[in-house]
Amino acid sequence: MKSYAVCQCGAPLELREEPTPEPTGSEVLLRVLAAGVCHSDLHIWEGGYDLGGGKQLKLTDRGLTLPLTMGHETVGEVVAVGPDARDVKVGDRRLAYPWIGCGECKVCRRGEEQLCLKPRFLGVFRPGGYSDYLLVPHPRYLIDFGDIPPEQAAPLACSGVTAYGALRKVGGVLQTEPIVIIGAGGLGLMCLAVLKALAAHGAIVLDTDPVKRDAAKDAGALAAIDANAPDAARQIAAAASGGVWAVIDFVGSSSTVRLGIDCLTKGGKLIVLGLFGGDITIPIPYIPLKAMTLQGSYTGSLAELKELIDLMRKAPLPIIPVRRRPLDEAYAVLTELKAGQVTGRVVLAPAG
Repeated sequence: MKSYAVCQCGAPLELREEPTPEPTGSEVLLRVLAAGVCHSDLHIWEGGYDLGGGKQLKLTDRGLTLPLTMGHETVGEVVAVGPDARDVKVGDRRLAYPWIGCGECKVCRRGEEQLCLKPRFLGVFRPGGYSDYLLVPHPRYLIDFGDIPPEQAAPLACSGVTAYGALRKVGGVLQTEPIVIIGAGGLGLMCLAVLKALAAHGAIVLDTDPVKRDAAKDAGALAAIDANAPDAARQIAAAASGGVWAVIDFVGSSSTVRLGIDCLTKGGKLIVLGLFGGDITIPIPYIPLKAMTLQGSYTGSLAELKELIDLMRKAPLPIIPVRRRPLDEAYAVLTELKAGQVTGRVVLAPAG
């Protein structure tokens, strides 16, 4: 088995060749068909998150160990199953749900394994899809994605369910009011696609990159605004015909969170998913006076991913830009993503 692993944070990925694992118990072995490269992988590769004020949250303090094979957006074909694996057979093509918890705590039992305090996430705390094989601990984490092309299905495991989970938190105003999406990268474009599938009102998209703003327009954005424009808040208000009820921030920087707060109307909600980093100061009276909600959102549940797949079968998502690259270009893709040179999504595809 070949895989590309982080052996030192910030250093080039290293090729590792090891025996192909044999599934035991309820495990299932997939031959990888497509593995998405996610912006979260950058933080894992770099080793942490910027907390602002010169502080950093180190992932090694949260249980991450090296070497690590990243990749949490993976589609594969079943090639072997453990003796206790049920409802899956060799030859099945499946999307792997990566946000696996301990399976025993109250959080896991209520179906929110992505919030488990003892996570076993694929590509983070267990080997992921930057490989030609992936070992999944149980068939319950494998989802039939029908006739969706593997390169389109793979990003649904993170990009898709993250956008869908955030939109569910927005609530009923989706059908009647425009929302604001900050960031027109893979997540922002995916969010626009899910909005269309939900027959929602639509979104105003902010990004500093004119190429990505054009991509957002092509994807159906109501307006695409330069987040760095001095009058960005005024442009947003004009496009929304007043205040904004909901903002989804896929960037998560000090400046984007501040802009999101500034453009909220009274009673509005800001949902932050991006991990760019930094910090903010909010005058406390603003919180009750604006009756605003500042909420975090972290990926999505297994149930939400299944709901998203069902939604796609009823109302197929518009295709977002996806490029296939060979597995051995994993490090090159990471550096391009860091430099802001990726529009849409890139998936890695092992040869053979």
